[in-house]
Amino acid sequence: MTDEQPLHEIFYCSVLAQDLPPNAVGTIVGQARARNAQRKITGLLVFDGMRFCQHLEGPRDAVTALMRSIERDIRHTEVRLVHEGPLESRRYSGFGLGLAESEGPDLMAGVHALEGEAALKHFLALRSSFDISG
Repeated sequence: MTDEQPLHEIFYCSVLAQDLPPNAVGTIVGQARARNAQRKITGLLVFDGMRFCQHLEGPRDAVTALMRSIERDIRHTEVRLVHEGPLESRRYSGFGLGLAESEGPDLMAGVHALEGEAALKHFLALRSSFDISG
């Protein structure tokens, strides 16, 4: 199956708004899974209790529209687009939107400290350590 548009990827980091409880993330993911499936977007969201790192992939227009929506979402603060570019093939074809909780803040702090492709490579290297629910 091929998408109408070439694949595109976005990797961003953000912080959960202070007035939201960490369990709000489950609600966010539940809503996002259905929307993303309709838009042929797949990805992985990692949350450490405070910080998000999310890697999204799919048709370029859909992924960039989703990123604009995330940037306006009051549940996210300090949204930072870390990496964006064309993608040869999907990394997350096994599930629509995977959710993983990071063990403690240190792993995501390391990703948050990096920029661009270095941050994405660090995140991808950590994937095997995440307990991913899809």
